Amino acid sequence: MLSHLLHRLGIESVVLETRSRDYVERRVRAGVLEQGSADLLTSAGVGERMIREGLSHDGINLRFAGEQHRIDFRRLTGRGITVYGQQEVVKDLIKQRLEDGGEIWFETEATAVEAIDGDRPRIVYLEDGVPTTLQCEFVAGCDGSHGVASPAVLGSTYERTYPFAWLGILAKTPPAADELIYAYHERGFALHSMRSPEISRLYLQVDAAETMDAWPEDRVWNELRLRLAEPGLQPGEIIEDGITPMRSLVTEPMQRGRLFLAGDAAHIVPATGAKGMNLALGDVRVLAEALAASYRSKSRDLLERYSEVCLRRVWRAEHFSAWMTALLHRDPEGDPFEHKLRLSYLRYVTTSEAAATTLAENYVGFDGA
Repeated sequence: MLSHLLHRLGIESVVLETRSRDYVERRVRAGVLEQGSADLLTSAGVGERMIREGLSHDGINLRFAGEQHRIDFRRLTGRGITVYGQQEVVKDLIKQRLEDGGEIWFETEATAVEAIDGDRPRIVYLEDGVPTTLQCEFVAGCDGSHGVASPAVLGSTYERTYPFAWLGILAKTPPAADELIYAYHERGFALHSMRSPEISRLYLQVDAAETMDAWPEDRVWNELRLRLAEPGLQPGEIIEDGITPMRSLVTEPMQRGRLFLAGDAAHIVPATGAKGMNLALGDVRVLAEALAASYRSKSRDLLERYSEVCLRRVWRAEHFSAWMTALLHRDPEGDPFEHKLRLSYLRYVTTSEAAATTLAENYVGFDGA
């Protein structure tokens, strides 16, 4: 996305991608776009398929203690969300970049970022196994929390790990509801999402040490029906499954010299709040504008404030994601007091206009966040 935005601003860039094109276009990841993210894709000219195939949602459903409540985003905030798989966004962007003559070097592993405090930072990458250097004017580290960019910043890391994980499946079964279902159950959290009218994305809270060996398909489907209170949920062919750990992480600052971090290289959020992809898109929107200003006026003011601007939104999303995670996941120790507190707060969220608005505002994203 950053490469595409820079192209529209007349700035050349090269993307180094460790994986193959087939891998990155097939890898299933997030699927909820905030209103601002959907608007960004549309205004940048890469939202046509999203508009045609994405699922517009005006709210979510909360289920707990045999109750169902709908949080009406549209009524409370005037905004909604779009369900459109992150890999679909990636496909659209790759297609557009290649059509525009953009350089994407697939299966190119970056091994280091050097000289970032000078005027000509360098990326060291492997070409046929041989270390090779690419000299740049600026480097954007969009290579995730295990990449080479983040350690080069030498910043402070704030991190939290959770004692549970998400078991997720992508299955060929029609969604059981028109909107997402977030379920709090005495056996643990469950989430019902979707990718299309034929494909569902479903999650279960499991112990952090669990493996898929302990979860044969029948057990997965039975547990989903129980926690979601959807006895009619039909099993379908499981296209993909896996267990994802839950953690929060923020690196401050998100920049050093001519190196700027974006997305998971700078911050990670639990998936409960649906913020990961949206934060990454927000980062590169800010960075593209700052780089453009630097080239236009030779002013580095916006570049120097990149971390400051992004981190306000990042920490708001971190708080919301941690809050949603704490609210909807069962305490692994099974503390009955904590269970009752969660039920009480869920009833407050679903009966108080003010509390519901706070959830809705944060979920859809709002200016200043």
